[in-house]
Amino acid sequence: MELQKILGQIDSVFISPNATITQLRHEEDDELYRVWKIEANNASYILKEAKGDEKYLYSAIPDVCKEYLPFVYQTITMDKKTYLLMEYVEGENLCRCDRARLTLALDALMALQQETWEMPATGFLKNTFKASLARRQNRGKYLNDALLEEAYDRFMAAYNSIAKSLCHDDLLPFNIITNDRKAVLIDWEVGGMLPYPTSFARFIAHTQEDTEALFYMTAADKSFAIDYYYKNLLEKKGVSYSEWLYILDCFLFYEYCEWVFVGNKYQATDGEYYKKYFPLAKQQAAKILQFK
Repeated sequence: MELQKILGQIDSVFISPNATITQLRHEEDDELYRVWKIEANNASYILKEAKGDEKYLYSAIPDVCKEYLPFVYQTITMDKKTYLLMEYVEGENLCRCDRARLTLALDALMALQQETWEMPATGFLKNTFKASLARRQNRGKYLNDALLEEAYDRFMAAYNSIAKSLCHDDLLPFNIITNDRKAVLIDWEVGGMLPYPTSFARFIAHTQEDTEALFYMTAADKSFAIDYYYKNLLEKKGVSYSEWLYILDCFLFYEYCEWVFVGNKYQATDGEYYKKYFPLAKQQAAKILQFK
């Protein structure tokens, strides 16, 4: 009944009564979530309950960048919730990465960042860095390890000092859809004008060479991505390669600390992800602290 009420508010496109509607599932756990694919009149759409700052981000992002985001047809507010009727992007996500689609994804990310590099943030985007900073500071309070805390101070110093551009703050591989022409970044629940490695580091940090892993990427493709991103964006911005590798190491360390934070905060240090990521975070901390 609720879904029918929402559909009844759509007036930007025609949704016929015999439309096919499929509720989608999370990639991680196959649980249903509040996103539906609508197939009607030889066209497909996505209807989703907006989370976080999503409705503001889509409207605040500069028009020149919107080629790499799904188009929003309509925003619907009902019962204090917001729903977005959006373009359905044909293609595949990057959970099973290959070089051709990886290149398209990097090209899309770099195009967004080139257009917004050190852009003065106004309106909603003005506050996105401050909000992200609070999230980073909170993560650092739950590491419970002297080595990790020292390395985390290095990360926070970098986070506060380097150039900002438009970043998707949850750019996991299932949030990138590619087809034979381009890549599109979806699910902008968090993001904004953030330090430039934010999206890139999250994208590659959790990939593995194990073909059974949730996010598969070969070591060769990961090295390619690091160099391609540098050569086609950062080198042109005057960032040295050694600086890039150090900064990337800091941002990868932050990603590894995610499950250390979760394990310590929620007394779940016996969990699978804590046991996986705690040693990775320790190794990465030692690597960062070698830099003088």
